[in-house]
Amino acid sequence: MSTQFLKLVQATRVPPLMGPKKRAASTAEHASPLGAYLLDARAISPGNLAKALALQLREDARLGDILIANGWVTERDLMMALSAQYGIGFADTALPPHDLDMIRSVPWELCLQYTVVPWSQTGGMLILATSNPDKIPQIRAALPPGLGNVLFTLAPEVEVLKAIALGHGKALARRAEAKVPERMSCRNWATSLSSLVVPTLCIVLIFNLLFHTTMTLAVLSLLACALLISNVIFKGTALWFHLTEDKSEFHSHRDHGSQTKRPIISLFVPLFKEPRIAGPLVQRMARLDYPRELLDICLIVEEHDIETRMALARAAIPSWFRVIVVPDGTPRTKPRAMNYALNFARGSIVGVYDAEDAPEARQLHAVANRFAIAPKKVVCLQGRLDYYNPRQNWVSRCFTIEYATWFRLFLPAIKRMGLAVPLGGTTLFFRRDVLRELGGWDAHNVTEDADLGIRLARLGYETEMVDITTHEEANAATWPWVKQRSRWNKGYFMTWVVHNRQPIQLLRDLGLRKWLGFHMMFLGMILNAALAPLLWSTVVVAFGMHHPIMTLLPEWAVWPMALVFTLATVLTITLALVACRASHLRFLRLWVPLTLPYFQLTTLSTYKALFETVRKPFYWDKTEHGAFGGAEHDVQTPEAAGIERKPVIFGTPIKDTAPNIQALPDQLTKVPVIKVGTDGTIRRIS
Repeated sequence: MSTQFLKLVQATRVPPLMGPKKRAASTAEHASPLGAYLLDARAISPGNLAKALALQLREDARLGDILIANGWVTERDLMMALSAQYGIGFADTALPPHDLDMIRSVPWELCLQYTVVPWSQTGGMLILATSNPDKIPQIRAALPPGLGNVLFTLAPEVEVLKAIALGHGKALARRAEAKVPERMSCRNWATSLSSLVVPTLCIVLIFNLLFHTTMTLAVLSLLACALLISNVIFKGTALWFHLTEDKSEFHSHRDHGSQTKRPIISLFVPLFKEPRIAGPLVQRMARLDYPRELLDICLIVEEHDIETRMALARAAIPSWFRVIVVPDGTPRTKPRAMNYALNFARGSIVGVYDAEDAPEARQLHAVANRFAIAPKKVVCLQGRLDYYNPRQNWVSRCFTIEYATWFRLFLPAIKRMGLAVPLGGTTLFFRRDVLRELGGWDAHNVTEDADLGIRLARLGYETEMVDITTHEEANAATWPWVKQRSRWNKGYFMTWVVHNRQPIQLLRDLGLRKWLGFHMMFLGMILNAALAPLLWSTVVVAFGMHHPIMTLLPEWAVWPMALVFTLATVLTITLALVACRASHLRFLRLWVPLTLPYFQLTTLSTYKALFETVRKPFYWDKTEHGAFGGAEHDVQTPEAAGIERKPVIFGTPIKDTAPNIQALPDQLTKVPVIKVGTDGTIRRIS
């Protein structure tokens, strides 16, 4: 390949700090060699450089990223300065690599670890492009033997990652399908005994109904009553924990500072067949108030989803967004797409949002603060979910009430009870290293979030609730609601089966309390919904009619049964009323009694879910977003919303008014005083 793919920088402008000894001395004085080159080239003002150095003390970001994100230097000027600093050329990004075999000559693990990729060849020598020139010695030592001598060149990080995806994308996509250990994954469902659970139960049930009808109905009705009693106990306990909760715990997450540097956060937003919602999504995510140099928003789309990709191409996507295209494969699921994107995540924290989400602007500060002070075993934070279209109709009102009960009452109570938290699918935040250690998400599980919550608990990690809220679009039509709920129920049932492949090991991993809670929340929910019609049928006893359950119970048991049914109904209504105490939810209290027929739809969705575990276990019955107002809701720009885009230091905006270096100590605390020499060097003097 011709050398036209390289642009070399002349060495005549290299300042005095270029030599190794001078550079070491500069580092000892906490100076910035990169800043010296930028000042020497007149690419940046001293005031902006000083502000960038102040930010670097408080943020886990490279100086170059801070300068680019805040518009204080152009990418070309930065590349020129880095080229001079390290004495290497920089790649022509207009002519990216296209030789796949050449790219694959370096393993993807090494490429991703150091952000390096084979870029071109010249004179029989391989040229590697990297965005981390400070890592060149480590890269050289880690290269596979047989590559021979190599040269290094500079390239922007995004261009290096594009080239890695070009050469290794298909291999990474295949790996994304099977990252979770097989014993904890659904991927072998069709070839394992797991797939026989539902058919076997159906055969046994039909046989007994044909030959032992009365006794079978009686036993099932008794089981339904027992499950109802356990459900009443569980709900009553959750209500008690909620009412005795110390609310100050939540506020401390938002207000507590930390001496650690503010981290980079990667946000995953998977999209599939979402052309209607793509544009509004970009505007909503752009409202997140977090330093741009620390924000890595990844819009994840499938390779074959042309409509969504074109919608994103038409949208005005800010520079701190990335579109990650997932190579085609099976299954086409959200967890597979996120597993693929996890390879390219820049942040030490990984967050997950849905396509229709509208998160609070200051969410990420609360997340960063909480992770900074939380014990290392806390590896996941779960935020609250709410809906922005609760007034649309009866279904949306009931759905909003249900979400309020689950996220505002049940999940915090589950955490306080010491049980494993079944995660919701959005407003989730993870420590990236632990997420990779776990293998990410099960690509074949249609409720990958709940499954991940159990896997975290099995390894001794913890999930906490954090005081933030994301609004999303409530499903406001009956059949789409049933389809969505059937996917959730199918995933819960398959998760329960998979984790019970080794029941003794599951008990050892979780401990007795979490083990009982797991069965109650996963299997109990499915059985409660599936057997609910038998409970409804017992109402005939109140009218003096015979019911099969009375063959197993004495006559006096009718009154305790009636008491349990009444208590369950009153408790369900009470939980919803308590959950709707927030001011924006109080109007829903009048609608709470109408949730009783709403919950009966769960039975229909459960039957559909159990059927699909046999016929199409990995089928993702997709929810259409934007059909109920999500495409139009609150899509104003950050400027229209009054959000100021300024660098943030530990939650406090920096005043963008420093005209010179001498003025900075009066405006920022603990900022180093630096001096710019006539030769372009920068030294710290206090």
